[in-house]
Amino acid sequence: MIDYRHEAFTDFSKEENKKAIKEGYKVVEAYLGEEYPLIVGGERITTEGKITSYNPANKEQVVGTVSKATKDIASKAMDIADEVFNTWKKVKPAVRADVLFKAAAIMRRRKAEFSALLSKEAGKTWVEADVEAAEAIDFLEYYGREMLRLKDGSPVVSRPGEYNRYDYIPLGVAVVISPWNFPFAIMAGTTVAAMVAGNTVLLKPASTTPVVAYKFVEILEEAGMPAGVVNFIPGSGAEIGDFLVEHPRTRLISFTGSRDVGLGIVEKSSKLSPGQIWIKRSILEMGGKDTIVVDKEADLELAAQSIVKSAFGFSGQKCSACSRAVIVEDVYDQVVSRVEELTNALTVGIPDNDEHFVGPVIDGASFNKIMSYIEIGKGEGRLVTGGTGDDSKGFFIQPTVIADLSPTSRIMQEEIFGPVVGISKAKDFNEAIEIANNTEYGLTGAVITNNRMNLEKAREEFHVGNLYFNRGCTGAIVGYQPFGGFNMSGTDSKAGGPDYVQLHMQAKTTSEML
Repeated sequence: MIDYRHEAFTDFSKEENKKAIKEGYKVVEAYLGEEYPLIVGGERITTEGKITSYNPANKEQVVGTVSKATKDIASKAMDIADEVFNTWKKVKPAVRADVLFKAAAIMRRRKAEFSALLSKEAGKTWVEADVEAAEAIDFLEYYGREMLRLKDGSPVVSRPGEYNRYDYIPLGVAVVISPWNFPFAIMAGTTVAAMVAGNTVLLKPASTTPVVAYKFVEILEEAGMPAGVVNFIPGSGAEIGDFLVEHPRTRLISFTGSRDVGLGIVEKSSKLSPGQIWIKRSILEMGGKDTIVVDKEADLELAAQSIVKSAFGFSGQKCSACSRAVIVEDVYDQVVSRVEELTNALTVGIPDNDEHFVGPVIDGASFNKIMSYIEIGKGEGRLVTGGTGDDSKGFFIQPTVIADLSPTSRIMQEEIFGPVVGISKAKDFNEAIEIANNTEYGLTGAVITNNRMNLEKAREEFHVGNLYFNRGCTGAIVGYQPFGGFNMSGTDSKAGGPDYVQLHMQAKTTSEML
């Protein structure tokens, strides 16, 4: 790694930091409700169709309205991106990286504003928003430096009389489909990884959180990105998402979202379109059903704290969230009791003033889905606490704990993506690991134990892409814990890791006889 340092999180116990984020809210509130165009080849395009972004904590409040790309506009954007690729791929990698470093500096200066925007558009608390803004900056810094590391290729051996080189070259047009739960960090990271590698990008952000994506593309432009390198085209998955995935000039699809949509992309992208002369590459980060295992030889307070924080941070709307806890029977009652106490101490409400640990869920569809799962859970296990919701003003659900569940129950198997944690009992540590592995996912997991041999057993047998010992199962930091999962959690394309930028390129061997 070249000179990379993780962006520091903000300490909101300090008055100057509280003042800064409050100023950030003032900046955002001044542009709430504005309209934003598409950006195609640097041109601003306004369409009749609109996507309206609402504040999930105050569903009457419009964060912004963006123009909606049609299939014709998506086709135009593809043509432009395809053409611009011919020049962008020849720009020196160091120059491409410089765009990222400049953009990161701008983002750092505007960090409080972006945190406030994430609070308004995604319902994030100050801490969750700040962590995401830091992660977005981290991605730009890290991927820029990764490109500097990779720009001269990798060493290969030459024999007498020949000279061999192994260089990385970009792929072509990348379609980036980013999620609503990390609408700044994941959107920015997936976009710039493709871009710094020399590809051009068609960015289709989530329809619930498009404003932060527009603001980010503006920053790339300010940082010196040429027109047409990243094109901002929000729109419906059915109208333009499938069209772009199936387009013969699409070379790479980078997707973060649900299992079912991800599998649909695999299927659609595998079919050859007329004129297509390559196999499309897919980078997929999909769902999770993540487990914290608590051994009998564990710090039980740490275990309970880890479960509650990992389950209910950002209302459980993380693919890494602890949606399952498996506790060895010797300490089961103690841990469940403490989880209940800690959960009952959490407050739920509007995140603007940093008084609450839990904010809203993203929209009405999510609210209804999560509440229906809670009803299922009441029938499958014991409702320990929570179980209620209020969508009269925003989409608020009380943190919910459901215990005494069968490991094969729906609550323990299906991704809920909300503030709900299911708990099952295991007779011993071996059975706990078996239960932890019994889902189709394999994203994150955690083990709380002071038994060294059990840690090693988990290291070998707990089959997840990100495994944490004696801490929660959320909070991977760029460059420190590269992030990506196994099985139905995706292609294990480790975001924020040393292999990630390479996935956006192909290797070319040249051999010259001397």
